[in-house]
Amino acid sequence: MSGAVDAQNGNLHQFKVKTLQGDDFDMASLKGKKVMIVNTASKCGLTPQYEELQKLYDLYKDQNFVIIGFPANNFLSQEPGTAEEIIEFCSINYGVTFPMMEKVSVKGKDIHPLYSWLTEKKSNGVTDAAVQWNFQKFLIDENGNFVKMIPPKQSPLSDEVISWIENR
Repeated sequence: MSGAVDAQNGNLHQFKVKTLQGDDFDMASLKGKKVMIVNTASKCGLTPQYEELQKLYDLYKDQNFVIIGFPANNFLSQEPGTAEEIIEFCSINYGVTFPMMEKVSVKGKDIHPLYSWLTEKKSNGVTDAAVQWNFQKFLIDENGNFVKMIPPKQSPLSDEVISWIENR
């Protein structure tokens, strides 16, 4: 096997995760949708991106696009909350309606398997993209294939992201 596509070890649709409410969530249910995966935190300088993420979701959720948030406490303990506290924070402060998954580790020895796939070229077939900070975004195409990483400080409403979503 050769080439980037051949090197890809599965895709997003192979993963099963839990929602913040503790329910099972099969990523295969996202077949046919473009997906943005983002690691979130409630006590970060970038936390206001929740507002931009929600705006992006509202704009494109009916056009086969979804955002999946993964709270993570990997950076300066900026997501210390319980699932209930995170749900309340996101709802009250930002009106978040896009799917939020259980808190996971996005780096280190206890990295979640989904984040291993997202961050390692040997798995995703595209690039190494270690999570640098909270609100790093990963773009996944309709077939569950890794497309690219968007750095934490880049707005979810950037031209790059909007162009990718709208490029049918």
